[in-house]
Amino acid sequence: QVQLVESGGGLVQAGGSLRLSCAASGRAINSYTMGWFRQAPGKEREFVATITPSTYSTSYADSVKGRFTISRDNVKNTIYLQMNSLKPEDTAVYYCAANPRLIASTWILGPGGSWGQGTQVTVSS
Repeated sequence: QVQLVESGGGLVQAGGSLRLSCAASGRAINSYTMGWFRQAPGKEREFVATITPSTYSTSYADSVKGRFTISRDNVKNTIYLQMNSLKPEDTAVYYCAANPRLIASTWILGPGGSWGQGTQVTVSS
């Protein structure tokens, strides 16, 4: 199983930018779809973005499309989330996931998948 550690969260003003990183260890991520999810206080964890392992095809939640960019560096075994034009409603704990799969409208982890511990992003108005 791959271990994931997120970093790069913090406090930023609305309109600002942050870049999150997710470093993987224990196993190469080059065969996994990787993703970012977030959970705001009192809400369920929600999908943010995913990136496929070979073609680097990306998918985004409508709420972040055009503002966030997911990328990966399989040599460094790391994925990233560049977040621009941040809004207060982006405030959440952001989680990295290895091998997330959408099954019947629910996100689960596929074989060998794992979650990171999360990093807090707070956007002030």
